[in-house]
Amino acid sequence: MITSTSNPRIRRVVQLQKQAKARREAGVFVVEGRKMCAEAPTDRVVEVYLSESYEKEHGSAKQPDRILPERGQSCVEVVSDAVFRTISDTKTPQGILAVVKQSRVTLEQILAAPGPAHLIVLENLQDPGNLGTILRTAEGAGVTGIILSEDTVDIYNPKVIRSTMGSLYRVPFCTVPDVKETVRELKQRGICCYAAALQKSMDYTEPDYRKPTAFLIGNEGNGLSEAAVAAADRAIRIPMEGRVESLNASIAAGLLMYEVHRQRRQKQG
Repeated sequence: MITSTSNPRIRRVVQLQKQAKARREAGVFVVEGRKMCAEAPTDRVVEVYLSESYEKEHGSAKQPDRILPERGQSCVEVVSDAVFRTISDTKTPQGILAVVKQSRVTLEQILAAPGPAHLIVLENLQDPGNLGTILRTAEGAGVTGIILSEDTVDIYNPKVIRSTMGSLYRVPFCTVPDVKETVRELKQRGICCYAAALQKSMDYTEPDYRKPTAFLIGNEGNGLSEAAVAAADRAIRIPMEGRVESLNASIAAGLLMYEVHRQRRQKQG
């Protein structure tokens, strides 16, 4: 059992929790809690850490096989409760966390998914809770892929991971260097791109989303860049009453995603 916070493995986990650069260079990220550990793809789990209290209550040998990678118990490390609090990013740790390999999905793989595309393109989104909620909602709405600009908040940020409630494992996503160029590529492939913007826009319920569709969602404070809006096929808006100038990014994205879901369900019916 590890009892010192100076242990190199413990210091590494702390670094992975706090630094996007460390996660990116190592190609891994940290998930916490029984649900997130249990749902992690077995072949991507690198290490599992249990608090002393958790191990006494549940026993490391009693963990469901799906929590542990093929190496089984050899990758499980029990640490003191004090040490676990150090490596945890939550105020009330559940006593279990895992180091998991990052996803390696490409834009080409996302575009190769069967059926009409239903994509979300995020430009410079900064709030971890918004990104996590968008991923979670995307799974429920049947989104086929999420495309992120390089300046969007790190998708492996602990707060993003918690907000996804496991959807991080199931919704394909990739990062692109240039949103404008990516939108041009989507259009060349017959995907109609809609920019969520207030200027020169139509009501979001007007277009036919039964065909391949991509929505562009911008920064919480500044919205989409002019270049991204200009690159899209059309600009759409969500009607609002009162003095509200804009909606939360995840709420807006959710409304758009579920309008696609509604129209496609109607077509099937």
